[in-house]
Amino acid sequence: MEREYMEYDVVVVGGGPSGLSAAIRLKQLAAEKGQEISVCLLEKGSEIGAHILSGAVLEPRTLNELIPDWKEKGAPLNTPAKSDRFLYLTETESIQLPTPPQMNNHGNYIISLGNFCRWLGQQAEELGVEIYPGFAAAEVLFHADGSVKGVATGNVGTGKNGDQEGEPGIELWAKQTIFAEGCRGSLTKGLFERFQLRAEADPQTYGIGIKELWEVKPELHEEGKITHTAGWPMDQSTYGGSFLYHLEN
Repeated sequence: MEREYMEYDVVVVGGGPSGLSAAIRLKQLAAEKGQEISVCLLEKGSEIGAHILSGAVLEPRTLNELIPDWKEKGAPLNTPAKSDRFLYLTETESIQLPTPPQMNNHGNYIISLGNFCRWLGQQAEELGVEIYPGFAAAEVLFHADGSVKGVATGNVGTGKNGDQEGEPGIELWAKQTIFAEGCRGSLTKGLFERFQLRAEADPQTYGIGIKELWEVKPELHEEGKITHTAGWPMDQSTYGGSFLYHLEN
């Protein structure tokens, strides 16, 4: 089946903080130069922020550069970091250690990264970025010379026999395609192999994080408190630890 296509100056794959920031900055630079640039952003989640799972501590330096008036625009940075603790745990006690310099969060904010991305999405749309949530980029398209032409979205639905995909996806052609899928994006992995992007690089390492959101008694809540731990329940040969962020409310 033939696929329809749409053409843009730039297509961004992924509606996380990096993809949204790139789209915003492109629109800002075009406006500064009095130019028009068409920017499209694809996000596999049902809405911007739907696949952003992290609770995070944000250093606002780059946000100050990207959107200097973010406070006036209502950015959801509501909880300034107030204190840092670094603990070594054993099975029966905790031992407070000096906080490493790189873990000093003075001037940072405890945020929901999902809410932050939703806000960034609003800023991008106000600048004219076309955002299409619910559309996963399923395939990289290439020119005859091997360079990237754009991406195609996946087929939607099933055929009348239930044994094949239904409506074909759409091709998005771009002068430049930005892949901002996260650390293990499926299209990015294919590009690594095709262009040997990691041939001279050290192996990447990954960790599994488990996040829980707790509601605690008001007398136990210390808004802005940050605690990181190492040690138990990990053994001495396993890297890992925990984080505890006291959000608003």
